[in-house]
Amino acid sequence: MNKSGIKIAAIVVLIVIALAFSIKPFIKDTSLGLDLQGGAEITLQAIPEEGETITSDDMTSLQEIIRKRVDSLGITEPVIQLVGSDRILVSLAGVDNPEEAVELIGKTAKLEFRDPDGNVILSGSDLEKATGVSVNGQVAIDLNFNEEGTKKFASATARLVNQKISIYLDNELLTDPRVDEPITDGNAQITSKASDFTLEYAIGVASLLNGGALPVNVEIAAKRTVGPTLGADSLQKSLIAALVGLSILFIFMLIYYRLMGVVAIISLILYGLLLMWALNLLGVVLTLPGIAGFILSIGMAVDANIIIYERIREEMYSGKSTRASIEAGFKRAMRTIIDSNVTTLIAAAVLFKFGTGSIQGFALILAIGIIISMLTALTFNHYILRWSVDVRSFGRKQSLYTPQGGKK
Repeated sequence: MNKSGIKIAAIVVLIVIALAFSIKPFIKDTSLGLDLQGGAEITLQAIPEEGETITSDDMTSLQEIIRKRVDSLGITEPVIQLVGSDRILVSLAGVDNPEEAVELIGKTAKLEFRDPDGNVILSGSDLEKATGVSVNGQVAIDLNFNEEGTKKFASATARLVNQKISIYLDNELLTDPRVDEPITDGNAQITSKASDFTLEYAIGVASLLNGGALPVNVEIAAKRTVGPTLGADSLQKSLIAALVGLSILFIFMLIYYRLMGVVAIISLILYGLLLMWALNLLGVVLTLPGIAGFILSIGMAVDANIIIYERIREEMYSGKSTRASIEAGFKRAMRTIIDSNVTTLIAAAVLFKFGTGSIQGFALILAIGIIISMLTALTFNHYILRWSVDVRSFGRKQSLYTPQGGKK
């Protein structure tokens, strides 16, 4: 075996080893969406104050605040969408107990500082940042006020020295500390006399305060736990369909393109390996639409290989040598591949920009797959085919593809 053959063999061995060590971590570390692993669905009903109406701006603001709260839970790819004019559907993958989610996202989170007469002197809108902390066994919530809040708090504490300021969350008293001296640095601390004021609770309250108070009151219209049975069944069928399709594709490529078919198979395996790494690195959540994007991107990768090989075949028909046909074929195919893939990338970008939830997942996986397919088709394929020209098989120089009626 000559140097080119050694290079190809080494690359194939490395790809096989990398694939063997990547499949299990990919399956283990990939986050699944609601349709594949189940979770919770919660429908929130907006309740207007007496004499008021719910506006579209109220619902948009409500949707964004709920999204911030869900993000603080660390839940991947939640679906938070408006339903009608006064409802929001929240779908949370991997949440087994919807009650826990309701406890966080359904709270109004209305923070108020009140003087001894019950007058509100500060509210959540005056807050810059809240942090749940534990210092020397004392659990508390540190508050940092914005510029306006700092002025209000300094004025109030100067007026209320030796008096109490009561701090309420959703009309529930958290603490009522006595003011010893004016506080002018814009910082305050919430502690609680209740024994259940844990660090976890403090962090949760801080997340609520950072997200902001809900612009309208809400109540839970419906909540349910979603099982993954249908999604798991669809996933299994999708995997079987993908394996059957790839097997048929590999057989076709081997029969029709011979050695170029072998190169195409190696290229597609590398493509799949790189795509798995990219999805894990970016923390992409896998959903059924995402799997569809994955399979579609494989089709785009195959299409790129076929375009290249057909251009090479046309050059060989014209009587050029194998090496010259490869160079000319890649040159002719490059523009076609780039044009077709760029238009698909634009479509994926539009879907990602204006879509939500699983639609964005589909668009992202499709875009990543297309970029990787262009990389493997236009670079990896090119080098492997160049080296393949020099590989001796069965004691003679072997062409990559022999057109009907042509010469080897």
